[in-house]
Amino acid sequence: MTVSSHVFSTRDLPSRQQRDAWRAWFNPVFDLNWDSDEAELPFEAESTTWSAGGAILSRVRAPKLHSLRGAHHVRRDPTDHWVFAIGTVESHITLGDRDLLVPATAPFLISLGDPVESRREADDRLHLYLPRDRFAALAPELDRVRGQVIEGGLGQLLADYLRLLERAVPGLVADDLANLGDAVQAMVAACIAPSAARAAQAATQVDLTRLERVRQAIRRRLHSATLTPASLCRDVGMSRSQLYRLLEGEGGVIRYIQGHRLRAIHAALSNPADDRSIAAIAESCGFYEPSTFSRTFRREFGATPSDVRAASRCGVPLPAAWRPQMQAELASLSACLRAF
Repeated sequence: MTVSSHVFSTRDLPSRQQRDAWRAWFNPVFDLNWDSDEAELPFEAESTTWSAGGAILSRVRAPKLHSLRGAHHVRRDPTDHWVFAIGTVESHITLGDRDLLVPATAPFLISLGDPVESRREADDRLHLYLPRDRFAALAPELDRVRGQVIEGGLGQLLADYLRLLERAVPGLVADDLANLGDAVQAMVAACIAPSAARAAQAATQVDLTRLERVRQAIRRRLHSATLTPASLCRDVGMSRSQLYRLLEGEGGVIRYIQGHRLRAIHAALSNPADDRSIAAIAESCGFYEPSTFSRTFRREFGATPSDVRAASRCGVPLPAAWRPQMQAELASLSACLRAF
């Protein structure tokens, strides 16, 4: 059984009810406000939350908003989780008498035990909630950096790791969660309080995160004729030896790039709306010799490119992506945090 998730969305509600529904979802953890000229505008937003081995991972897509967790919220809802957040736009954070401008894509840490105010434009934001009981071993380090942006290479590594978690967690099974919490703790510790011992403890998580960075770089330049091991090293900021060591278990750098290109070609051939010739699709992904491409494709998938295209055009169904939802309805973020 795969890991449960919970989705709350305002998209199917009448526009006049959307803002009240979104506010109710976050109450009493946060109060949400907006300017009077925005109050009547539609507010399509969605929150997806996953259990992550004692941590809670959340993706929030929402229009411009102003959130507030004041002293009365802290008294009313004593949830005091630490929260890492990364967004796609800059955020203006107020902590007591201190203002903080958080750049887009930079992770920052707050504690729900402290009053906090946030203003931002429309954003697609990722949160990692760390309950104090589960992550008490990190309390001194987390409290030391709460209210701060995690900067530099370690901050970027942490941001990449959160994105990797979002990609990986929905496909995990319940048995995987027993070790996931310890892996999250090791990675967070290595990024906010680095030491040789912690780096060694988090080595597997660091490698997985770097591998995700490589995968994203390849996807961005999949159709480029200049995508080579050397250019990939420059894109991800790794030395040649680091990149080759990282991808040794994947069959090597060339094989890893080739695998991504072949899967992109397979996806294009499986799309009935893509009417390009097989040769044109292959060339767009770096295969310029038809016979070599055909042999490589068949070795990878056990079928020829023509077979895949014919099956798609004949309406052979492809496996549908499936993401499980929690059966029980959760009425608010606060309930979601307690349940997870």
